[in-house]
Amino acid sequence: MPSVLPEGDPAPADGSLPEPALAGLGDRPLGFYVHVPFCSVRCGYCDFNTYTPGELRLGSRPTPSAQPDSMTASYADAAVAEIRFARSVLGAVDVPVSTVFLGGGTPTLLPPADLVRMLAAIDAEFGLADDAEVTTESNPDSVDLAALVALREGGFNRISFGMQSAVPHVLSVLDRTHDPRRVPQVVAWAREAGFDEVSLDLIYGTPGESGVDWKASLDAALACEPDHVSAYALIVEEGTALARQVRRGVVPMPDDDDLADKYLAADDALRAAGMQWYEVSNWARRPESACRHNMAYWTGADWWGIGPGAHSHVGGVRWWNVKHPTAYAARIGDGVSPAHARETLDPETRRVERVLLESRLRAGLPADVLDDTGRAALPGLHERGLVEPGEPVVLTTRGRLLADAVVRDLLP
Repeated sequence: MPSVLPEGDPAPADGSLPEPALAGLGDRPLGFYVHVPFCSVRCGYCDFNTYTPGELRLGSRPTPSAQPDSMTASYADAAVAEIRFARSVLGAVDVPVSTVFLGGGTPTLLPPADLVRMLAAIDAEFGLADDAEVTTESNPDSVDLAALVALREGGFNRISFGMQSAVPHVLSVLDRTHDPRRVPQVVAWAREAGFDEVSLDLIYGTPGESGVDWKASLDAALACEPDHVSAYALIVEEGTALARQVRRGVVPMPDDDDLADKYLAADDALRAAGMQWYEVSNWARRPESACRHNMAYWTGADWWGIGPGAHSHVGGVRWWNVKHPTAYAARIGDGVSPAHARETLDPETRRVERVLLESRLRAGLPADVLDDTGRAALPGLHERGLVEPGEPVVLTTRGRLLADAVVRDLLP
């Protein structure tokens, strides 16, 4: 089932933010994340807040407005309403939007016109920066050339395809339904449509995936000449179908040594193809190909999350929306905040989060973010070959494999 939201503190119905959170608004980058919580099927490893048609049918109220087809058809209306709500909460201050990211779920299950309409609402209410990065995620089997042309003409300039693997039996374990031969086709269509940046997402460590399988996936991805690659180790999340399979002994738990070998193989292959890591799990062909939206998350910028279960952060206040599309639509329809709860981050929590996130970046963590104990740990981390000498704190290749252990030393 979808992930569970934290409790947090009550969120006001009008969505109002405390004055300290609004101070400096417009001086910090602002991004929008739009969550589209619909999938044609649920992947066995996924614990995201997403819903298939069958799940919507089981979880919806017995009213025509809550039927699955109606819910997806009217989703853009609710998202646009929340965008306008965001404008009322943030006030009249000039806050041009530097990044927009549509994720899910599978955003491209909705018609391109709906995605373009949501982007147009952000532009109308806030204005897009001249160099705004506008991304949508997509499954390879959820778009064709016409859809990609419509998205590009509507203002999207970056697309991220969920490739995951090029090997059919690996995709089958992951419950991915696309034909791996379609990936080069959709990348070619994206280039033809005029997308500036094309990214491919990969997963390694799937039960039954050999080293040869992983190399085949890397080779297939690089043959598409993407601008950006994300490669994530498979994590067995509680509550997922994959976790139940592992618990029953149907498939083995991913092996840490195997995951490390495959990470190093990815890093070697991507570097040989001219791509450089900029975050532990992300590589870009050029500095400008790094995902600016994700960089905003990792560096504590402001963003507003639209949609069921979406998280937002403005000036040290973080909140998250109700999970189910029906509950979300009801709140939006009533003109009240869809937030389930929120929290105000104190200075120490924000410092800890900086250590957790910025230590994963190639740009590194400024040493002055560390407390005395963290700074005292640096010589030992250097001696063990986990961080580069000097400042800022930058992980070595070995350090990237042991990033969690590095953080434990920096935040004892």
